Amino acid sequence: MRWEGRRASQNVEDRRGIRYGRAGGIGLGTIVLALVAAYFGVDPSVVLQGTQPSSQQAEQVPYQESADEARLREFVTVVLAETEDAWGAIFSAAGKTYEQPSLVLFSGAVESACGFAQAAVGPFYCPADRKVYIDLSFYQDLQSRFGAPGDFAQAYVVAHEVGHHVQTLLGISERNMAARQRASEAEANALSVRQELQADCFAGIWAHNADRTRLLEPGDIEEGLNAAAAIGDDRLQKQSRGYVSPESFTHGSSEQRVRWFKQGFESGNVAACDTFAARNL
Repeated sequence: MRWEGRRASQNVEDRRGIRYGRAGGIGLGTIVLALVAAYFGVDPSVVLQGTQPSSQQAEQVPYQESADEARLREFVTVVLAETEDAWGAIFSAAGKTYEQPSLVLFSGAVESACGFAQAAVGPFYCPADRKVYIDLSFYQDLQSRFGAPGDFAQAYVVAHEVGHHVQTLLGISERNMAARQRASEAEANALSVRQELQADCFAGIWAHNADRTRLLEPGDIEEGLNAAAAIGDDRLQKQSRGYVSPESFTHGSSEQRVRWFKQGFESGNVAACDTFAARNL
């Protein structure tokens, strides 16, 4: 990606170095249920329904940033700025105003309006405070655990979570949450899949715009498609369990995630990302 020298977003909160005491309110056992977020973050409110944020004792300690972390920090601030430009233009063309989300950098654990989360949950978006949260150490897992190297794969993480923010602004997340609360477990999982695939499609729309602004280089889209395939429910379940249970999918199969990302990239059109209306995902 040709990201160096581009505008960096100012909507970044650096909370690295904050350490928390014992969990209260929401137990860490509840947060563990959100481990699906470790492969590109289901909206944690799906898991934390009906809970309240915990009250944590926080202590700020000095945080020494490595050279690699500094570069990653610069990178994600540029990617966030690119999403701001892309979605700002899309909303403006529709006669709407895009409300920019904040991106919170944390190390180890973080307190959000959706609850207390450890780095193990992976990157996530909290609709209650409209912020994206990421521990930059996740990018090590992205390459070593998920086999998805490359800067565009890293950018896809941010673009997917911003996709959840767009869903919140459009009222999609709220409607889907209400539907999930009335549904059976299997139906709720299916609705979660539709929401996640739409966020993948929205990430593809961002990539469509990034290509037009000459941010992308040859091979970048292939990195994104590889990342989408690497975190499909079927592949991850096969790796962790040795078998696949489609009824328990919450994000979609590798094939579905690749296809919906491509749908957004090729169309550049929000209307083309209506996974909730699609008969066949």
